[in-house]
Parts: sequence; structure tokens; C-alpha cells
Amino acid sequence: MVRRLVAGLAAIVLVAEAAVLVLVHVVLGRTTANQSMSIAGSDPDVMSKATYAMGAGMGAFLLLCAALAALAALRDRSPGRFGRVVLVSAAVTHAVLGMLAVGLVGWAAFAALMLILCLLVLILTLYPAAARQGDGGGPVEDAPPPPPFGELKPTSP
Repeated sequence: MVRRLVAGLAAIVLVAEAAVLVLVHVVLGRTTANQSMSIAGSDPDVMSKATYAMGAGMGAFLLLCAALAALAALRDRSPGRFGRVVLVSAAVTHAVLGMLAVGLVGWAAFAALMLILCLLVLILTLYPAAARQGDGGGPVEDAPPPPPFGELKPTSP
């Protein structure tokens, strides 16, 4: 029950974060275009379009993470290999952004990013890894244990 709750809550929070980030990038892009801002001689039109593209890319990535979290909540199963890679990359991104947010934005932004990081890590750790399916359609089998140390024989005399 806790796994589903965490995954569902993470999906909701990730959708809200995606919406906020897209809105921030739209405002930044419009401001750059309206003010004709330029950094080191860069074209303001290119800068505003790049800001829009970055906002759309980040929003799409966070919506993908939200969809994977919602899917995990609905199925009550661990995300597959692709889903785990995407969620791990989102967790690492939130950790790095959290470290930067302390100095640049403040402790409130750090706390929000760490909350999202905790939700992502909980999704990855609450579901058992053995519940995933292998290539053959059945559960993933463990390798047989190695023989005890006493049964090993030296190869040289």
C-alpha cells in the first residue's frame, strides 16, 4: 500500500514540477525576446528559442518520469530496466540541482528538490528488484552459489 501511495504521489509532484518548469522557461524566453537581451553577442532570437526548447525538453522528461511512476503505482510492480534508468537519471539530476539550489535560490528550493529526490529513490527501492521479468518471461533466476573454499584445488604444484 505504501509503495502505491509513494509512486502516485511522486507522479503528481513530477507533473506539477513539469508545469512549473515549463512556465518558468516560457517567462524567461519571452523576457529574453522582449528585452533583446544578449550574452557575449549571442542572437537574442536564438536564445529565446533555446529557452523554449529547454523548457519543453525538461517538461517532457519530467512527464515521462511521472508516467513511469504512475504506471508503477497502477501495476504495483517495479519499473522495467528502461524505467529504472530514467528514474535514476531523474534522481541524480534532482540531487545535482539541489546542491546548486542551496547557493543560488535558497533552502526552500533545496527542500523541494530533496523531497522529489526522496520520492524517486523510494520508488526505486520499495519495489523488489526480483519482481522484474527476465528475458524468458519468468522471474529472474539467481546464479548458483560458488563451491565452498575447501573444495578448490590449486593449479600449480
